[in-house]
Amino acid sequence: MTTIETHATAADQVNAVGALLALLTTHANLPAPDLHVKLTAVPGTHEWAWGLYIALHEGLGQFEQWRAALGLDPAAIEQKHHGTTGWLIAPGTHCGVPVELYGFYPNAPDDEQ
Repeated sequence: MTTIETHATAADQVNAVGALLALLTTHANLPAPDLHVKLTAVPGTHEWAWGLYIALHEGLGQFEQWRAALGLDPAAIEQKHHGTTGWLIAPGTHCGVPVELYGFYPNAPDDEQ
């Protein structure tokens, strides 16, 4: 993986798009996520590379299915919330590109926690 230059071209996204194709081919029976190719922090470094944003909005069961399928470390999961929305973030890599897996869920408002 390399740090993305400010003059990136579409060709720089080839590895991320290939990883996305492999991911969808290998895990075609998993729930359909919201998918984006985007600049993503490379886990364990201070570098950025084209990677995958994968988000699930229909419950944490779907998040866990994807987390397990990708082999992402459950100990690396971060939990965040704002207002009535909470989310989990599982960083990792798939096919050599960085991945950020998000799982969104309803959350009690800040003043009710």
